[in-house]
Amino acid sequence: MSSSLGVAVIGAGMAGKAHAAAYRAATTLYHPVLPEIHLVSIADAYEPLARETAARYGFSRFDTDWRAVAADPTIDIVSVVVANSLHREIVEGLLAAGKHVLCEKPLSDSLEDARAMATAAGAAAERGLIARVGFSYLRAPGIEFIRTLVDDGRLGELLHFSGRYWTDYGCRPDAPISWRYQGPAGSGALGDVGSHLSYLAEYLCGPVAEVSGGRFHTSITERPKPLGQVVGHTRGNVSEERAPVTNDDYATFNASFARCVGTLEVSRVAAGHPNSLTLEVFGSRGAARWSQTNPAQVQVMLHDEQDDLAGYRTVALGPAHPHYAGGWAMDAPGVGIGQNDLFVHQARAFIEEVAGIPTAESLPRCRSFADGVHNIEFLAAVAQSAAQGGATVPVTHQEL
Repeated sequence: MSSSLGVAVIGAGMAGKAHAAAYRAATTLYHPVLPEIHLVSIADAYEPLARETAARYGFSRFDTDWRAVAADPTIDIVSVVVANSLHREIVEGLLAAGKHVLCEKPLSDSLEDARAMATAAGAAAERGLIARVGFSYLRAPGIEFIRTLVDDGRLGELLHFSGRYWTDYGCRPDAPISWRYQGPAGSGALGDVGSHLSYLAEYLCGPVAEVSGGRFHTSITERPKPLGQVVGHTRGNVSEERAPVTNDDYATFNASFARCVGTLEVSRVAAGHPNSLTLEVFGSRGAARWSQTNPAQVQVMLHDEQDDLAGYRTVALGPAHPHYAGGWAMDAPGVGIGQNDLFVHQARAFIEEVAGIPTAESLPRCRSFADGVHNIEFLAAVAQSAAQGGATVPVTHQEL
């Protein structure tokens, strides 16, 4: 195991801050003890944000060009948390410079770039480098508990799945235009939050075979141009000049998985739902559901209950459930779990792999770039279905 590892984060927006905070906390959780972590640099093209974020999270310095991170021999691990269209250039440059890379999802905004990144990751692996994509929800105790109920047969044969990810960051027409609102079909709500929902559906229901009923809608067709820098989902001052929104505010589709069929729905204009991810699976012996609104509990219904008590029971997650014990300073039932915690567990899992800690002693590994490509192939099939009036489209996985 390495005695120490230097860390940098490229991108100082909302998700970049989540990565920065996660690296600070990752060494405090679970066993075994990790190598010493040196927080070296926060890089962002917007200097005030880079400076403030580096100071806030205890990184030694800030940079305004990702190439400074690539050139620094003291940096071993880099998170890439910038606009999706910028991922390829930065990731390929970091791998060429000998860095281990954790890239935010989705891997890119195009299949061509994603596949090129996966090819670069494969070549880098031959030099001992690790490139992974951040699917942060895969270590959520509640989701893993539902997976356990599916795998051990307590829910019986799966009948269908329902998933939605509603957000409201784009529900105000005065929210300024940014890269999030400009891109090809499927790069809006579907690419942003639908990328999470799609991999979770496959995690619970098995590999996707085909999609159908794809439908996109752009509810707010133009937005004002900002007068200053747009950071995350902030609104800020805007000009009178407007620009067109080119991707989707809302998307829905059906899918056929190995274990069952399902319906998935995503939105960035669902007023009153700042971050509502809900998953529900229905089986021949019962059902289970989990929501980001109350992530420290799972609701379970089983047919073997007495008739006068039939219905969902609420299970408070605790040390008896997957990935819970040792995952927080206070790991007792009822303490609670937040989305920020999942970023900490993601960072922990990535550091464990880079440090050479055996899989059996680690959190579930972060997913490969090949998995990231498949995630985009899934979403691309949805976009094709929508473009063809809801037609059935098979989801293929190109060998890399």
